[in-house]
Amino acid sequence: MILEALNYAGTYWKTEPAFRPHIRYSVNLWARANRCATAWGEHEENSKRFILSTASRLRQRRTAVILGSGLLRDVPWRQLSAAFDTLVLVDLVHLSSVRAKLYRRKYRNVVLNSRDLSGYDMLKEGIDIEPLSFLRQVPYLDLVVSANLLSQIGTGARHRMEQDGANGVPEDMLHRLIQAHVDGLSGLPCKVCLLTDTGFDIIDRTGKVHQHEDLLHGVQVPNIAQQWDWPVAPFGEESKDYQIVHRVVASNLR
Repeated sequence: MILEALNYAGTYWKTEPAFRPHIRYSVNLWARANRCATAWGEHEENSKRFILSTASRLRQRRTAVILGSGLLRDVPWRQLSAAFDTLVLVDLVHLSSVRAKLYRRKYRNVVLNSRDLSGYDMLKEGIDIEPLSFLRQVPYLDLVVSANLLSQIGTGARHRMEQDGANGVPEDMLHRLIQAHVDGLSGLPCKVCLLTDTGFDIIDRTGKVHQHEDLLHGVQVPNIAQQWDWPVAPFGEESKDYQIVHRVVASNLR
């Protein structure tokens, strides 16, 4: 708990006030990732290999943007920083533990950008849902990676809707926000890869599936190249009797 409190405190003043309510989630995720490091290892390595494989096929490596950079555990940021002129990491919150990794080694070509990528406010205001339109202003853009972010758009929007109330929110809100992200990526004039968990199963020790959830609310990911399982909550994390296993896909959208 002490390390979590220090990480929270170190992040608070570096985070825009509008995004500070999300710090607690990021710190909790950081703590779980540390506890479940062994169980998450294969997923993290699979994600890194897929991103590096995509980057290796580029003829130019000027600017790369990582959407949903998070804890940097599933992003090969050191290799990307070395390969590209500029690496931009985009997320709601950049924990102090993440900043320490970057500043300790003086990765001067890495840029942190705090941004809401969900499109939730755009939808509520009734304007076109284009949360990725800012990418059109990024010069010399050669690679965009959506890194295990897509499902979180729906999860985060549902939590906000529960807090704000559902008045005026379309019934297909979650589907529309997730689809807008996929469409925004597909329309970019550069190489794009998408990694996301698509759903999860709650499984007991006999292998019986007790519950399945679709995290993408009916949205289909095109051009899937690889897929694997990610035990987000292995036995003992939430219960000694069951585990929660997410299905992850990796796609070359462009």
